[in-house]
Amino acid sequence: MDLEVIDNFLPENEFEQIKSLMVRGIPWYYNDSVSQKDVDDGFYFTHIFYNDHQPMSGLYTSIVPILNKISVKACIRVKGNLYLNVGRQVENGWHVDNDYPHKGAVYYVNTNNGYTEMEDGTKIESVENRILLFAPLVKHRSVQCTDKKYRFTINVNYF
Repeated sequence: MDLEVIDNFLPENEFEQIKSLMVRGIPWYYNDSVSQKDVDDGFYFTHIFYNDHQPMSGLYTSIVPILNKISVKACIRVKGNLYLNVGRQVENGWHVDNDYPHKGAVYYVNTNNGYTEMEDGTKIESVENRILLFAPLVKHRSVQCTDKKYRFTINVNYF
């Protein structure tokens, strides 16, 4: 499986702007399943920055530094995720992001003991300003944190 983890991904000022936005400046929307619609695997909140071939949020330009640095040619979806600490490490359901070849990235906004787990057992820890580049056709899942109040990530699916 091809995956790459890059620490200190963005310059400090760009990282701090995105972190501040995610913590204090975004409207969040409740989802009653995490991995797939109608699957009881927990809940979380999302903010869709980009979907259906167009920006879906006036805050889309705030995350463009991430897209530029990974050389996005065309976006499929860009989504902010907010997982709350529910007192245990919930292992959300296994999933693939789309059923066709494309690229994926998970940008970690805050450090916590949550992580992304790949089907082969590889765990990528949530470390602030880290990015995971991977093939989202490989099954993976998110795992919630217990050591902070929340876990923030930004998922990017692209060509």
